[in-house]
Amino acid sequence: MHGASGGVLRGTSRLVVDDEPRIADRLATILRNFGYEASVAYDAPSAISQGEPFNPELVITDVVMPGMNGVEMAIQVRQLCRSCKILLFSGRSTVFPELNRATNRKAYAVQIS
Repeated sequence: MHGASGGVLRGTSRLVVDDEPRIADRLATILRNFGYEASVAYDAPSAISQGEPFNPELVITDVVMPGMNGVEMAIQVRQLCRSCKILLFSGRSTVFPELNRATNRKAYAVQIS
């Protein structure tokens, strides 16, 4: 669970957010296996509270979550951490046209089979 040098990679903190614990935990495990420091949150409010002290370089979040969705969460995370990169994903390809409108940026749907 370390980088090629045997330690946790420096400057490689990740925060994984998904309301499905199985998905969030699996993604975090994969990241750790590649040497990244990874923290997990199962909802947007928890992610926001973790994001401030943790200050991850990358937030990987599901778009479709109950309560606050990934886009709304990303807006709040951006206010706390201007340098954080944010990767939004969804198992639903229909969410990407809405995401384009909400973020005023181009979102891409990638089908993984």
